[in-house]
Order: sequence, then C-alpha cells, then structure tokens
Amino acid sequence: MITEKDFGKWLEDLLDLYGYRWVHFRPARVMRKGKDTYETAYTGYKGFPDYVVCHPELKRLIFIELKSDKGKVSDEQYDWLESLGKSGGEVYIWRPSDRDNIEGILQRKE
Repeated sequence: MITEKDFGKWLEDLLDLYGYRWVHFRPARVMRKGKDTYETAYTGYKGFPDYVVCHPELKRLIFIELKSDKGKVSDEQYDWLESLGKSGGEVYIWRPSDRDNIEGILQRKE
C-alpha cells in the first residue's frame, strides 16, 4: 500500500514533468504541552486543500486534496473544495488508486 507521503512525491514528480507550478504546505514538527505533534501555520478556515496547482499556458488552476485509499475527507475539506469549484477552479480528491486517471487529467490541454 502506498503512503500519502509517497503518493504526494509521485504527484509532485508528475506535476513537474507536465510543466505545472505547484505548492504544498508541509506541517512543521512542534511541541505542545510536552507532546511532539505536527501543525501547519495558517489563519482562516480549516481544511484548505493539500495542493494548489497552476499551468498559465493551459489556463488551468487546480486544487487537490490527497488521501490514502482509506483516508476520510473532513467536512471542512469538502466545504473548501466546493467553494473553490464554484469560484472557477478545478477541484479533485485523489487517492493512490486514481493514479491512471490522474495522469490523464494532468495531460488534458483545456
């Protein structure tokens, strides 16, 4: 089974191959109340997608939430994806089992 981290690396390599610009905010390791945990610094609403991707020549703006094949999408993540889609972005929830489909989507020249 592929981990979400390995899946993200696969996606990043594919995005680079097809000439996309992308960003993924990785959580930082911090100590909270004596416990080692991971947090991503932000302000605003919870649940922002994992990746923001663009291809200016193809005029594509894509928001991607990555999950493992068994990972759950939170209500906050669904809300963000719905809002971004209604605002004109392409939105996707991708899992390792979607890899063949993902490559086809990224190759499209819309």
